[in-house]
Amino acid sequence: MSANATPSGQQPTATYDSAFLKACRREPVPHTPVWFMRQAGRSLPEYRKVREGVPMLESCTRPELVTEITLQPVRRHGVDAAIYYSDIVVPLKAIGLDLDIKPGVGPVVEQPIRTRADLARLRDLTPEDVSYVTEAIGLLTRELGATPLIGFAGAPFTLASYLVEGGPSRTYENAKAMMYGDPELWADLLDRLADITAAFLKVQIEAGVSAVQLFDSWAGALAPADYRGSVMPASAKVFDAVAGYGVPRIHFGVGTGELLKLMGEAGADVVGVDWRVPMDEAARRVGPGKALQGNLDSTVLFTDKNTVEVKAQEVLDAAAGLEGHVFNLGHGVLPNTDPDALTRLVEYVHTSTAR
Repeated sequence: MSANATPSGQQPTATYDSAFLKACRREPVPHTPVWFMRQAGRSLPEYRKVREGVPMLESCTRPELVTEITLQPVRRHGVDAAIYYSDIVVPLKAIGLDLDIKPGVGPVVEQPIRTRADLARLRDLTPEDVSYVTEAIGLLTRELGATPLIGFAGAPFTLASYLVEGGPSRTYENAKAMMYGDPELWADLLDRLADITAAFLKVQIEAGVSAVQLFDSWAGALAPADYRGSVMPASAKVFDAVAGYGVPRIHFGVGTGELLKLMGEAGADVVGVDWRVPMDEAARRVGPGKALQGNLDSTVLFTDKNTVEVKAQEVLDAAAGLEGHVFNLGHGVLPNTDPDALTRLVEYVHTSTAR
């Protein structure tokens, strides 16, 4: 049973009445909830200390380490939700693909997926493949108590872009060439990735996360018609697969201003908005019936305290009329961010929106 579901005859669990889950359900909140993408990680000295000498993907397989890293920003910043420490390529590594995360580069795939024969390497993901995830989430939910834990996965398009390109790309030329030139292979690739992603999210939900976020980090590279025809069906399949659990489903991408309505239609309960579109305009594009998440520009945190508060208030003012709003950055916390700036930002949002 999920951490925030309330089946008839059972009492709500500890996280159900949290500000974060209330906002996701578009219910009245005591204050606007705050969490940050990449809140755990390189901006925190305590993270750098515990990760010293441990490769990224190995760190994701150590339950005690995952627990500590996930909890660090909750302790330090007082955020309204934790996000499970992992990486979008973890399920791909777990099914046996030869890939690694190279410092300063990102995920690198030894043998890119380019042909129909390559699809055979994408086998089903089982809970046993990621038993460390189940163990870590069990440890975390006990520690977090009433603070929700967000699970996550990479969306099929973003995973496909890494697999086909062999690593990060600015142009996605190989991925788009497959999408345009061999649409059947492309559709089959995304469908396989949708199954793997859904299985990974199910493991997290069944272990106890309170919400899930699907990161389609690179979907902003797509025209709306291409997204609708060639990508959205796979994302919708993921959201449909976990719909029955009753946990809020968040959908986020970078540079997706033109795709916001479609990303909501794919099945999200909450649509993440990057810094390029004001929250009130984003609400107009998405349409009614969805909560929104976002969207302070991450670079604002490199300015002085007063400027951060002014810019944060602009976000809050633009979001004032929304059905539900989760305050976040427009993308992840940048590595050189002063952690104290994040702590002050959480306090400012909580204080200025207290009802």
